[in-house]
Amino acid sequence: MAASALQHEPHLLLLAGSGGRRHRPLLRMLPPRAPFLHRRRRWPLAVRVSSGDGGGAGGFASAVEKSSVPGAVGEDEGARGVEELEGEVAGALELRWPPWEGLPERYKLIGATSLAFVICNMDKVNLSVAIIPMSHQYGWNSSTAGLVQSSFFWGYALSQLPGGSLAKLFGGRKVLEVGVVTWSLATALIPAVAGFMPGLVLSRILVGIGEGVSPSAATDLIARSIPLQERSRAVAVVFGGLSFGSVLGLLFAPPIIQNLGWESVFYIFGLLGIIWCIGFESLKGKQLGSNKGLNLGQSSTGSNGLASSAVSSESSDLSLEDLQNSLKDVPWGAFFKSKAVWAMIYAHFCGSWGHYTCLSWLPTFFSEELNLNLTEAAWVSVLPPLGSIVITSIAAPFADNLIANGVDTTKVRKICQTIAFVSPAIFMMLSSVDLGLPPWETVAFLTSGLALSSFAFSGLYCTHQDISREYASILLGITNTVGAVPGIVGVPLTGYLLDSTHSWSISLFAPSVFFYLTGTAVWLAFASSEPQDFSRSKSES
Repeated sequence: MAASALQHEPHLLLLAGSGGRRHRPLLRMLPPRAPFLHRRRRWPLAVRVSSGDGGGAGGFASAVEKSSVPGAVGEDEGARGVEELEGEVAGALELRWPPWEGLPERYKLIGATSLAFVICNMDKVNLSVAIIPMSHQYGWNSSTAGLVQSSFFWGYALSQLPGGSLAKLFGGRKVLEVGVVTWSLATALIPAVAGFMPGLVLSRILVGIGEGVSPSAATDLIARSIPLQERSRAVAVVFGGLSFGSVLGLLFAPPIIQNLGWESVFYIFGLLGIIWCIGFESLKGKQLGSNKGLNLGQSSTGSNGLASSAVSSESSDLSLEDLQNSLKDVPWGAFFKSKAVWAMIYAHFCGSWGHYTCLSWLPTFFSEELNLNLTEAAWVSVLPPLGSIVITSIAAPFADNLIANGVDTTKVRKICQTIAFVSPAIFMMLSSVDLGLPPWETVAFLTSGLALSSFAFSGLYCTHQDISREYASILLGITNTVGAVPGIVGVPLTGYLLDSTHSWSISLFAPSVFFYLTGTAVWLAFASSEPQDFSRSKSES
């Protein structure tokens, strides 16, 4: 009878055999693979525990559960070999593809938005490289080249407030998707109209309009879906895509231009945006299918135990009258009575002056000052945004950890933004003064200063969400509108001053240093991250 019981649990024969001589014959009855079966019965339990409740591993966990129930292993299962078990494991692991399948929905949204920003800056910086052969082909001087590059910012400025309002009303996801389609098609149109100046300017304005709605759309996504303790990292991941896009654009544009012609860079980069839209539409369809009717600002827990969010389906049914009423409800007067909002506006202007002028003119500066060819100048221009990626990965957790440890949010934002302004100001002053330094040390100075300016992603760019989640996208639209002015004025002004003075110190560095330092003073005096009830201020007034 004991032998009959042990036949149903073969691994117990080992225990039975350890008691005395009368059990030794049973050891001979043990199948050759019984020791492996003993390990095999325990090993799936370890896999099941480590796999968690992730959606892709649910089938595997169920299969393992069945095989680990006492009595589930029959007599014939002892004949199953290693190959069959490995097949089960391989089949279970295949359920994990794609690797982001089990991630919370808010992380998928942030990742997709960051990728859109990568493409965004690729389409922005491609002209700063292509402008060199285009100027040679069409005979443009620095002033004309500056005018062409600044036309992007006309559309960028025009689309900020509409983008913020539309993001608040329809949700950032829909607005972002429309923006990517717009700038991608306009980018691909540039080679066809390059010889006709009004057409070229109009196409770049359309690129600016498409890219102009994206920051507000992203801010709406972050404000509604990301908690305060994760916000610096979310902003860093999304807006850090701009730096990564600059790196990729400056790396790939020169060889594409040299091998396929300058026209090809606009076709290829424009196509990337269309591909992103197709993938994002698929992602959106899956999310809406599993989270129908949920508002983006409300996290829910699905069947897989992961937080998920989605834009309310009611947004698509809004009429033009609803849009007008929504805009009337925005407390515009309360915004402009806030000192914190004015500090954000001026800080955004100052930071954009240094960023946009350097983004547009650094390839030309490096080409002339270091006597580099097109590819070399572009690759040197990669260094500042590459440094920005590194600094962003440090600044974001630094800021979030300070807030998580109880440091006042306003103090954290002021520290980060001060670093973002003072650092490039110091290094630009060192670059503009004739110290007899070799050119490559100037490159090191500029790279360090512009990289440290990425602390702004944990300073200024988080403050919109800090003071008002409800109106974060509109607030960014306001500050970004003013922040686009340096692109409209500063970029062509730099070209004009360069033609007039032939001095990079006067035309490029001196204005940036001035705005960085004055922006620091205003930020320290008036900036605040305290939540503000603008709707209540409007009703009281």
